[in-house]
Amino acid sequence: MNSYQQGGQLHDTHSKVIGYLLWIFGFTGSHRFYYGKPVTGTIWFFTLGLLGIGWLIDLFLIPAMDREADLRFQPGPLDYSLAWILLTFLGVFGVHRMYQGKWITGLIYLCTGGLFLVGVLYDFWTLNTQVSLANAQRR
Repeated sequence: MNSYQQGGQLHDTHSKVIGYLLWIFGFTGSHRFYYGKPVTGTIWFFTLGLLGIGWLIDLFLIPAMDREADLRFQPGPLDYSLAWILLTFLGVFGVHRMYQGKWITGLIYLCTGGLFLVGVLYDFWTLNTQVSLANAQRR
């Protein structure tokens, strides 16, 4: 288990296990979105993991991406891994937004298919920041 001390507290915001599970689908960039790298996640999505080469290299880069995410994002009561699982599998239903306490936008996503998928794409880019801000506010 990785735990890092920042501000006197130990925390582990992201999981290597989830990172490697998402890496299996890495040619879509999912693991890069998870670790807070939306630009390269988008590039991986459109190039199938840089034609598989970037995807294979990422097998060895995940531990470093995990450490960086643990230091970059705010720990707290909302779990990043759970939020990402909810977004990945139930994003069009807004469940990840309801988990964060954003009930109104969660219901809007539920009624509009993730605001016609544009909202889901937005959340792939910003979910780590959303959870980090919510965790900072709840401290």
